Amino acid sequence: MFKYISVLIIFLTSFFGNTTNLKVGDLAPDFNLQATTGDYYRLSDYKNKKVIVLAWYPMANTRGCTIECRSLVQKGHLIREYNARYFMASVDPLDDNRDFAKKTKADFPMLSDPTKETAKAYDVLNLFKVASRITFYIGLNGNIIKIDEDINPETAAEDIAKNLKSLNITKSTIELID
Repeated sequence: MFKYISVLIIFLTSFFGNTTNLKVGDLAPDFNLQATTGDYYRLSDYKNKKVIVLAWYPMANTRGCTIECRSLVQKGHLIREYNARYFMASVDPLDDNRDFAKKTKADFPMLSDPTKETAKAYDVLNLFKVASRITFYIGLNGNIIKIDEDINPETAAEDIAKNLKSLNITKSTIELID
């Protein structure tokens, strides 16, 4: 029953404004969130090093989020061609995201924000107190360079790569593990 209610909530969130009050050009709120790997990731650590793609998603183990994650797993190489680091983030507890990452074979960090502090800073919490599906592109200087509120989970990786290209993000000459 809980799963059906969760799916209904996710479905309904698409009808209630996914908009954020942040704008292109704003300084992106810093974050320090734990990933499914156990590591912590801080936005400020990437300043002047990599563009950050922060893809918020509503809830682990739901249909749309699973489709989006699998897109990033299967076509993540398209994103890794660029000088960018990408993350999926939700307000789910870390253990839920770990389970989700394991099931989807996520090969990138999935960040957990169970206190919802970062989600509030990015203004992505919706009526149901889960994150709306919004992707932020954060430039080398820490400013937001694009906000995508029209996410197609099936083509998420291809769309991120297209956006990186249209933003003139440089291609990586070598893939560094960070």
